[in-house]
Amino acid sequence: MITDLERLSTLNKEHLWHPFTQMKDYNNSDPLIIERGEGIKLYDVQGRAYYDGFSSVWLNVHGHNVPELNQAITDQLGRVAHSTLLGMANVPAIELAEKLAGIAPKGLNKVFYSDSGATGVEIAIKMAFQYWHNQGIRGKKSFITMNQAYHGDTIGAVSVGAIPLYHDVFRPLLFPSHVIPYPYAYRHQGGETKALEATLTALSHLLETRAEEIAALIVEPIVQGAGGIIVMPPNCLREMAALCRKHGVLLIADEVATGFGRTGAMFACDLEGVSPDLMVIGKGLTGGYLPVAATLATDEVYNAFYADYEEQKTFFHGHSFTGNPLGCAVALASLKLFEERKLVEGVRAKASFVEHKLEPLKDRPHVGEIRQKGLMIGIELVRDKVSREPYDWAERIGVRASLRARELGMLTRPLGNVIVFIPPLASTEAELDEMTDILADSIISVTEGASVT
Repeated sequence: MITDLERLSTLNKEHLWHPFTQMKDYNNSDPLIIERGEGIKLYDVQGRAYYDGFSSVWLNVHGHNVPELNQAITDQLGRVAHSTLLGMANVPAIELAEKLAGIAPKGLNKVFYSDSGATGVEIAIKMAFQYWHNQGIRGKKSFITMNQAYHGDTIGAVSVGAIPLYHDVFRPLLFPSHVIPYPYAYRHQGGETKALEATLTALSHLLETRAEEIAALIVEPIVQGAGGIIVMPPNCLREMAALCRKHGVLLIADEVATGFGRTGAMFACDLEGVSPDLMVIGKGLTGGYLPVAATLATDEVYNAFYADYEEQKTFFHGHSFTGNPLGCAVALASLKLFEERKLVEGVRAKASFVEHKLEPLKDRPHVGEIRQKGLMIGIELVRDKVSREPYDWAERIGVRASLRARELGMLTRPLGNVIVFIPPLASTEAELDEMTDILADSIISVTEGASVT
């Protein structure tokens, strides 16, 4: 008689195609199959527990199986599970829109729902293009993105993406975008100052010469996620926003990963007092429970679409599950927990604790840099600390360190040679203490062949 694990493993191999996963490699290893979650831990079908050290791909906020969030979904199920927003509304979608407008950077008063961060970006791109089109300005057709940017995996989102590994194969399908450098101080010969200068100079030159053809700049504010948890130098975002305003180009802030307290502010834009024209949110919006995202717009953008029907300025875009009542209800409950538990304020203290705990790692011979903003942490591993020579891709040092962390009881997923640590915001200091110990042990044991436990 086969075990439940054996049955599920076979079915997994025969039928399930995993995202961002080379299936031949995956199918040659023992699968991790999650059965349930409790607090900030996940449990597999064999009952083994793992800390959720990357918040289930950066989206879990309050932990798993949270009674208040469970109840919000149950209560809404007793009313209606779904009702379209095409030509009608539902109660949770309205109330959540009001709440989001109240906590967003100033001026973002209109909320357009979608199902994921990628679709939210797709909406922002289309809104930005049509915003100019509706005003009779037909030359603004292109976008500015940043080197190593990741904004999702739909065709439009990939068109403003700039990670060759993910995006190059689709290049024939994409519209071209202008690419400027993200200020990656660790990999810039001039350090933080010169990296910042290079970014602002490139953006300024591009806007001075081609602003008339550019609809918008899209940026991951303060922290670039999939590019390796790269943290912007201070004032970079503010200066970029000012340049966009000066040259009449919209600013799209992709806050899918950085939003909802992750950086120590409700939104990363708040850290520098930036109010974008369009802002995309997702991941933490529902506390990590259901797939709801949103694109927030200013009244100015919205009003460019507000016209008599025969003027053909309608935004013809929408999804079947746009504004799903279950998702909106749990998002409202999540935001209530943010307020009641003062979660954003708590992130700052927890971030300081994590920074202190990881400080000794900076002296290890293969730790190049530890980058952190709030509870977004990336640890770049290098073959040589002095020359900053990276590990070869084929060595899979990040994968090996993450697998070691799994053996020690914590889940995470690397970005090449960068080990990611993005714990749920609700993690206690004691839990963070244990997780950072596992993190350090996994890095040291893989890079130095020694264990610290």
